[in-house]
Amino acid sequence: MREVTIKIGLERLDMQEGITVEVLLDSGAMGLVMSSEFAKKKGFKLKKLERPIQVRNVDGLFNREGPIENTVEVNVYYKEHVERTEIDVIGGQKWEVILGMPWLAHHNPEIDWKTGEVKMTRCLEECGKQWRPVQGKSGWEKQKEEERKEKVEKRKEEKKKKKLKKGRTVEVRKIAEEWEIWDEEEEAAK
Repeated sequence: MREVTIKIGLERLDMQEGITVEVLLDSGAMGLVMSSEFAKKKGFKLKKLERPIQVRNVDGLFNREGPIENTVEVNVYYKEHVERTEIDVIGGQKWEVILGMPWLAHHNPEIDWKTGEVKMTRCLEECGKQWRPVQGKSGWEKQKEEERKEKVEKRKEEKKKKKLKKGRTVEVRKIAEEWEIWDEEEEAAK
């Protein structure tokens, strides 16, 4: 069976820093969850729940890592889609982030199950509009800008290498031509 994943941007609100993460879209999950290991590693600010939420895994057993005790509030970026949401934090997860049925039902994305392509064509009109930054750039936008700059630099380096290689090829041809002329002159002298 095919797993459908997408790469999204998560923006930590406390630091306005963005990271890219591959998430699983899971219609069997009854929430939005983030691995506690991932949350800790990336420095997300945890928000303590008033009461822990007991969670059952797919096999029906309670999660061995315990209940959900914290959430994180983040901005989620996917293509042109932006939203602010809370994600439950739980231990013992294979995936760093899972977007479950509540997210899928709310946004109703178009999913091509053969290619895994996900389009946000059926989002509500007001989806994410109130969360766009008014002044300056958010951490996620800064990261995207840096990635664009890196791509441009990489292209420049590739062009330089091609140009250098082309120059060497021309040089080698000139040397080969000189050898041919030298060979011809030597033959004529005999």
